[in-house]
Amino acid sequence: MDLRFVRVGFVIISALFGSQFIGQAEGWPFWLRIPLAAGAGALLVLLEAAIHRIGRVSVRGSSAAVFGMLFGLIMAKLVADAITLLPFDPITAGGLRVSLTWAFCYLGMAMALRGRDEFSVIIPYVRLARHDRGEDASLVDTSAIIDGRLLDLCKTRFIEGRLLIPRFVLKELQTVADSADPIKRSRGRRGLEVLNQLRQLTTVDVRIHEEDLPGIPETDAKLVKLAQVLSARVITNDFNLNKVAEFQNVSVLNVNELAQALRPVVLPGEALEVKPIKEGKEHHQAVAYLDDGTMVVVENGRALIGQSIRGIVTSVLQTSAGRMVFVRPDGAPAPKR
Repeated sequence: MDLRFVRVGFVIISALFGSQFIGQAEGWPFWLRIPLAAGAGALLVLLEAAIHRIGRVSVRGSSAAVFGMLFGLIMAKLVADAITLLPFDPITAGGLRVSLTWAFCYLGMAMALRGRDEFSVIIPYVRLARHDRGEDASLVDTSAIIDGRLLDLCKTRFIEGRLLIPRFVLKELQTVADSADPIKRSRGRRGLEVLNQLRQLTTVDVRIHEEDLPGIPETDAKLVKLAQVLSARVITNDFNLNKVAEFQNVSVLNVNELAQALRPVVLPGEALEVKPIKEGKEHHQAVAYLDDGTMVVVENGRALIGQSIRGIVTSVLQTSAGRMVFVRPDGAPAPKR
């Protein structure tokens, strides 16, 4: 149902019911009471529209504020009943009740809104937690979206469930797509295209998460805090974010680490089909690459650049930048030690 029909219906109902109370005791005519009641309903609708224009109201924040106000009313009732046991005159007692009600409602709403990130209603033996909690939910970082390999992981069902894209991550991605730097602009547009393709998959449920956490300025800190609140994991390629999240006991799926773990293992003595494409660091070496990006150094392969050859693995070197494989052309004599 469209919001406009709800607003029009509210104004009509307000006019019908309000006309039974406004000015009836004073004997006002019906034709005057109807527009006054409708105006009161329209004023409330305009107030709601103005609040919506000023800023987006969080449902969780509103729930926390209502809970805090109810808690304040209960506390004000208890304290006022205790104070009115003292011999106060009716006017003073009424003033105390009003003052305590306003004070406790304000304090209750303020405390509830300050702690809304961990807001939940606790009843003895029952805990009503947030409905969007769950280990199947994953918060996606900007770096993982731009990288693009997340789309392949979802297509192959290595990642399933809910993918939550925070609103501040989407804004950051849009900022990158609107950058004056052509490289950044290209990466940002690629990330937006990846998001559109993710939403078309049936294996994952992609949702935009509206919480902004305005009290935290940094995007990475917001992401970690939101993951703690939702009990969700974080999907990222950022090394620093990975370490910070792990330090705060947040589950992290690093796409780079996954790709590193899935690289094929080669052992000395095995044969590889490679094609040298450029000269190596030494005068007799050539460089080739496997399908996963692993660098292959071909000994005595400078003359074989551009040709597909069969190489025998002589050694494997693991560095901080990745894995390097050294091979010699099949049929070439083994190097003397």
